[in-house]
Amino acid sequence: MENVIEALAKTPLYDVHVAAGARMVPFAGFEMPVQYSGLRAEHDAVRNAAGLFDVSHMGELWFSGAGAKKYLQHLLAGDIEKAAPGRALYTCLLNEEGGIVEDLLVYGYEDRFMLVVNASNRSEVVALVKETLTDDVQFEDASDRTALLALQGPLSDEVMKAAGLDLSDLKYYHHRTVAIGGTEVIVGATGYTGERGFELYVPAESAAEIWRTLMAAGGSSGLVPCGLGARDTLRLEKGFCLHGNDIGPDHNPVEAGLSWTVGWKTEFRGQPALAAVRESGPQHKLVGFHLTERGIPRKDYAILDAEGHHIGKVTSGTQSPSLGRAIGLGYVAAEWSAKGSRIFISIRGKSIEAEVTRIPFL
Repeated sequence: MENVIEALAKTPLYDVHVAAGARMVPFAGFEMPVQYSGLRAEHDAVRNAAGLFDVSHMGELWFSGAGAKKYLQHLLAGDIEKAAPGRALYTCLLNEEGGIVEDLLVYGYEDRFMLVVNASNRSEVVALVKETLTDDVQFEDASDRTALLALQGPLSDEVMKAAGLDLSDLKYYHHRTVAIGGTEVIVGATGYTGERGFELYVPAESAAEIWRTLMAAGGSSGLVPCGLGARDTLRLEKGFCLHGNDIGPDHNPVEAGLSWTVGWKTEFRGQPALAAVRESGPQHKLVGFHLTERGIPRKDYAILDAEGHHIGKVTSGTQSPSLGRAIGLGYVAAEWSAKGSRIFISIRGKSIEAEVTRIPFL
């Protein structure tokens, strides 16, 4: 029998990336740029100036109708009241055991809500919604007609001003609708790098034009196009979780350090199981660590104690461009989660010493 290889999807900016010399890789079913000028250069640009990312693989799901707020409150772990009009909320969708099916953003409006979900989990979330949707809620998956650009870095406001928009008063985790070149765009002061920045939700057919507008406007600010490689090192330095690595259905918000995303006074899917974990305390906790010896921690490397006993597993790791040292996230037995705990990472048969440290690293 012949193997059937499913074709990778392309974002509306695929041709722009190829023309700019980006190295493309498969990611979450899409062909995505991993780097342009190089990971270090792109990382440094975002920390010191500005970078522009294509994250159009993400999904956008709209909910409206008289029962939308009530429905989402029962579906999601966060307090939906915090997704007031013009505000954004970061929270999780849990399974009945309290595990994290998805982490997502909720954009609030007067009469509707937009959920922004990871590409790899979009189909699962949509299937769940279709199974549980009530008659007083209207649902639309707008992912395929929506592109998402992320402008990130301390000079992001300067880039937007050069493009004709003063968004300096747009506070963190707030959003508004603006016009860029006559195109209506949702702009949120959100992002995945820990820097000041914006995420722009644009019609797919206008994505290339708006990308070029921003790149031209950012010339004097040092704006560069960035790929997934820099996005990963940037988010890890800030201790942001990546679904599929640091969080997933087998881990809950309490052990992942995401209790702050939970509306504990609300009723939601998986609440009884999660409340029980909160009451008893988690057996494992997600911690940050830095290596005190040479080496690079990688996903699934074992975490050991000084006697070589297995106490956990690395979920994310890299050589931090900003700090010049190897850092990582991983789950360890709760008794090893205190700051300063001396742990060891098993790297190619050697136990490399590390120290549990605070998150974010930077």
